[in-house]
Amino acid sequence: MTASNARPNWQHNRAGSTADRWIVHGTRSVYDTEWVKVGLADISQPSGERFEHHTVWFPPVAMSIVFDDDGEHILMAWRHRFAPDIWSWEVPGGIIDGDESPEETVVREIEEETGYRPRSIEPLITFEPAVGMLRNPNHLFVVRGVERVADPTEQNEGTFQWVPFRDVPDLIRAGQVGNSGALIGLLHVLALGGK
Repeated sequence: MTASNARPNWQHNRAGSTADRWIVHGTRSVYDTEWVKVGLADISQPSGERFEHHTVWFPPVAMSIVFDDDGEHILMAWRHRFAPDIWSWEVPGGIIDGDESPEETVVREIEEETGYRPRSIEPLITFEPAVGMLRNPNHLFVVRGVERVADPTEQNEGTFQWVPFRDVPDLIRAGQVGNSGALIGLLHVLALGGK
C-alpha cells in the first residue's frame, strides 16, 4: 500500500495507552458556585513534566434542533449574549436541573422557551466545548415535529421563530451561529442527516 492510498486506523482503544495519559495527583478548589467552579489540578504530562493546571466546571446542558412537522423549518432565536457581546442564532436548550435527564431538560426547555411540546425526540451527540480544561457536557437532540401547548413562559431567551432549514448553511457561513451547541448540532444534521 502506498502512502497516497494508505488509510489511517481509526480503531483505537477508547481509553488510550497508559503512557499517553495525563496523571492527576490532586486538585484544589479556587472558586465554587452553582454556576461555575474553578480549580487547580496537580498534573503530570506524558513527558514527565509536572505542574498545576486550571480546571473549570460549568453545569451540563441539553439543547435540541427542533424541526417542524414537515421537516422544512427549525426553531431558532436571534439573541444577544452579554459575555462575548454578540448576537447570534440559537436553538432551544438550557442547564440540566437536579435529577433531570438531558432528554427531560430538552422537553422542559422547549416548552418554556417556545410553547411547543416535542412529538419525537432522539439523541444526536454529546460533546465537550473546550475539552482542554473545561468540564461542561453538552447533550444535543433532534426533535421531529411539535405541537403548540402554551405561550412561552421564559421571557429572556429571545423570541423563537421558524427558520427555513435550507437557510442554515448561509447563516453559518455568515458567522451568525455563534453558540457552540447550536453550531455543532446544525453541522451534525447537515453533514450526517438526522432530519
